[in-house]
Amino acid sequence: MVAPENLDLVVQVRVLTGQFYMSNFRSIILAAGRGTRMKSEVPKVLHKVCGKPVIDYVVGITKALRSLKTYLVVGHGSQKVRDAVGDGVQYVLQDRLLGTADAVKRCAGHLKGYRGTVLVLCGDTPVLSKDIVASLLKQHIRSKASATVLTASVDNPHGYGRIVRSAQGHIMAIREQKDASDTEVKIKEINVGVYCFDAKEIFGILKKVKLNSGKKEFYLTDAVELLLAQGRKVATYTTRDGAAGLGVNTREDLAQAQLIIRRRILSKHMLSGVTVIDPLTTFIEDGVKIGRDTVIHPMTMIHSDVRIGKNCSIGPMARLRPGTRISDGAEIGNFTEVSRSTIGRGVFQKHFSFIGDATVGQGANIGAGVVTANFDGVNKNKTFIGPRSFIGSDAILVAPNKIGAGAMVGAGSVVAKGKNIPAGMLAVGVPARVLRKIDKGKK
Repeated sequence: MVAPENLDLVVQVRVLTGQFYMSNFRSIILAAGRGTRMKSEVPKVLHKVCGKPVIDYVVGITKALRSLKTYLVVGHGSQKVRDAVGDGVQYVLQDRLLGTADAVKRCAGHLKGYRGTVLVLCGDTPVLSKDIVASLLKQHIRSKASATVLTASVDNPHGYGRIVRSAQGHIMAIREQKDASDTEVKIKEINVGVYCFDAKEIFGILKKVKLNSGKKEFYLTDAVELLLAQGRKVATYTTRDGAAGLGVNTREDLAQAQLIIRRRILSKHMLSGVTVIDPLTTFIEDGVKIGRDTVIHPMTMIHSDVRIGKNCSIGPMARLRPGTRISDGAEIGNFTEVSRSTIGRGVFQKHFSFIGDATVGQGANIGAGVVTANFDGVNKNKTFIGPRSFIGSDAILVAPNKIGAGAMVGAGSVVAKGKNIPAGMLAVGVPARVLRKIDKGKK
């Protein structure tokens, strides 16, 4: 084990030898803002992008990079944020929303005596990738700077702080748009809102940040300018990804983030051997797993927590809801919906049907228009459909019930609540009655 006071030296040695381990940094995520432009009662960091709250993407970065500790600064809707994020971070309350510098300053007591790197992230930037943040951390450690700022060049910098540089190209200031001069407004290099700081330096300088008279807040960007004024080294790392700093401040921003992340998700699946026939009309949320050689047809929606096996066919116009498990070789066709159900190997569910809270055995056939009526007004009940069973078109299975292996339910039949159809038997009617054992030769 390496003593904490020697960790910085260990990191530096590993950088110099080409081995980079981000083993000595702590993170602060700023998530206290009201998000008034969202016009919502929901804290803006809890709005979902591809099935996951915005804040989860940012917390996921610190976890993926193995931050020693992550401090999540909460304010507006703090309890809702705590409930959504759960354990794994330490919460810091900003009871008065006095800006980003004040938010970071609230963490000073938790980092007292700490001498490593502090990574500061905004909680409303779901498009930011861990690779970009990792590169920023590397740059910060290599440069031995007091602060390192993540920047990007964009065609439309409106709303972002501008990076003001000297004639030699050194950063001189970060100017918020409303405080920028006519010349500075034209600058296209923006502040992404991600920083690395030397812990001792930043908490010392934050005491000197003054209240912005216009917005009545303490700007973290002013800390950068104060460090420069004291002769401290401030470095920058510029990412080529102009969308990296996209903050979700409006519903339009939310839609833009959704589009970017959806493309990333689809690309990941296609590069893993999944065929997506029409990416423009296919929606796959974060947290979905799909096996090789599965084909996703147009107009299909696949929610989080869905697992699909190999060689399956999904859609067109299908919806797979959370908790669904599709085994290898299954076919889920057009206008079908599956929710919280397990579909066995080689199952056919080809046309406009609903399977909810059910287990469907291997090789079963689900006819057109079949519905498992899983909700009785109070509880969601289970349906068990045995392997090789045949459920005829427009049949309704009122849960809970069980259809035995190799059984057949006739077209238009209604299997009443609590009714079980034995294996190998034929049931027809409203309500369905067991008629006889199936003669396989006359099925």
